[in-house]
Amino acid sequence: GSVDTFFFTARAARRGDDLFTSHIDALRSAMRHTRASYPFVIEEIVVLPDVIHTLWTLQDRDGDHARRWLMRKNLFSRNVNVLTDAGPQHPRTVEKGLWHRRIWEHRIRGADDLAAHRHLIFCAPVQAGLVDCPKAWPHSSVHRAAARGTYTPDPSTAVSNPPPPDKVA
Repeated sequence: GSVDTFFFTARAARRGDDLFTSHIDALRSAMRHTRASYPFVIEEIVVLPDVIHTLWTLQDRDGDHARRWLMRKNLFSRNVNVLTDAGPQHPRTVEKGLWHRRIWEHRIRGADDLAAHRHLIFCAPVQAGLVDCPKAWPHSSVHRAAARGTYTPDPSTAVSNPPPPDKVA
């Protein structure tokens, strides 16, 4: 069948939080359960303290990534015990006000676009000032790619301005 690959950026509701990295096990568990219910391939991913960048491939023109994100957000939020102020900007109590309401999405269009977004993912921890080289960040698929020989990290080529997303989901 045919496949579609998407780049996504998801954010914590509050910038500067270490929500995702301090609850990495809950995030991984939510991802495993979501993939078991609604299969997709995680091509690449990086989890920063308050941001997740990822490339997903969905099979057979299954473009329902919104259902997958909602499930992941809900499962993660249910398994994280964090006191937050889920004010009117976060009406869904199941999300506990932990997530930014929208996910940035971009449909990948060709090999160059894919390479640019892979590079963005790998270099994001360097760009954020968290580490000096991509392999120094533990929550990244850069390690898997380097082991496969499909990526050689080079921190001097960090992406300074990511391409704009197609739309907000």
